[in-house]
Amino acid sequence: MTKVPLLKDIQLLEEALYRPEIRRSREAVGSLLADGFFEFGSSGRVYDRAHTIELLASESGAVESGLKTQDHALTLLAEGVVLLTYQSESTSENGLPRRVLRSSIWKQDDARWRMVFHQGTVRE
Repeated sequence: MTKVPLLKDIQLLEEALYRPEIRRSREAVGSLLADGFFEFGSSGRVYDRAHTIELLASESGAVESGLKTQDHALTLLAEGVVLLTYQSESTSENGLPRRVLRSSIWKQDDARWRMVFHQGTVRE
């Protein structure tokens, strides 16, 4: 598999986690997150896999208003391990733009890619 198709594949998996029907399904999110997954949230909190699945399943509102992503880049870290970086922009609850630098590490587990780490850093 060449890098461009792999970037598209990983980008689609990442963006699935922004779709409400995926976020609210414990099974769907669980299939995308590897055992041992953890996240450094843009809030500064650290989330483990179980907590992330519960938080997403219990969301009641929209994910983020008008979420857009751009500047996706993929870096091969090791055989079957890649780093996805990109920027997201949405509208915050107070109507102001919210820009976040995001990075995720994905690992190929059998024939599936699963996220092992995610970090969001708010851009000022």
